Amino acid sequence: MQQVDLTHFVFNIENADAVNHIVVFLTGTMPFPEGMGGAIHFSWPSPEGVAWQFLGYITNEKPSAIFKISGLKKGNISANNPFMQATQPGQQMNTVSQIGIAVEPTAQIAQQIPAKNTQTSNVSNFTEFTTKMLENFYNFASSFGITQAQMTPQPDVSWVPLTVLDKWYETFKRKMSQDVNFWKS
Repeated sequence: MQQVDLTHFVFNIENADAVNHIVVFLTGTMPFPEGMGGAIHFSWPSPEGVAWQFLGYITNEKPSAIFKISGLKKGNISANNPFMQATQPGQQMNTVSQIGIAVEPTAQIAQQIPAKNTQTSNVSNFTEFTTKMLENFYNFASSFGITQAQMTPQPDVSWVPLTVLDKWYETFKRKMSQDVNFWKS
């Protein structure tokens, strides 16, 4: 981490072309001051300077965020970006992308518009991911299913009836539909 000034911080990201998502979170050791949050920016190097793009924000009430950056284009330089003083047009092109965090009033952050083609993680994305993951696991495990008549005695192998997997999967889907955060308790 590089501190640009009292309210701006920059993190270097090597080989950012190979990165699909970035995760930004508070560690819990030091909260933001009351009414403040962290505006998250991402930069792509370009011959004209560094193109900073606003992704979203974190606050004490929303202490983490996941941003999809694979859809971002190496784009136009934002002239009124708070990180422009860190890298000016005409400087030698940097091959390292950066994450910039600006500590700003939450009212000011809320008025900013995130770059196109970025997605912050939300409940529906999490629900979709867990559903697809569990369906994949269920399909994989059930592909090994055999009937009792097909079983051969193997004392060193444990067997789990598919009905147990069916019951667990249905219970999990029911709990997920009632409360997507049930697994946290």
